[in-house]
Amino acid sequence: MVSLRQMADELGLEVLVAPKQPDEAIAGGYATDLLSCAMSGAKKGYVWVTLQSHMNVVAVASLLGLAAVVITEGNRPDDETTARAESENVALMVSQNTTFAVVGRLWALGVRDGLADA
Repeated sequence: MVSLRQMADELGLEVLVAPKQPDEAIAGGYATDLLSCAMSGAKKGYVWVTLQSHMNVVAVASLLGLAAVVITEGNRPDDETTARAESENVALMVSQNTTFAVVGRLWALGVRDGLADA
């Protein structure tokens, strides 16, 4: 299994808020830009890949106990959102790549969604 540290290194992610347990294995992954889909599809310990970068992303990630949020396409959260992520222990990382490219790389690293055939 791949860890958050390995994911950040392999994908060249900019870490805005570091994970509290960087060597913890990622349980799975989910990609969506709709908060309601993330609420129903992402699971505890998953990495959520989205181009959304607002405060509600942090709220959903915290509520679900996600391992990290990867914000794509160079989008960046504002300072208030980053501060909230820090206080809620939500790891935030940024990629210049598209969501599609990030998910493809995660799949190649072995990150799955718990439903797909490995």
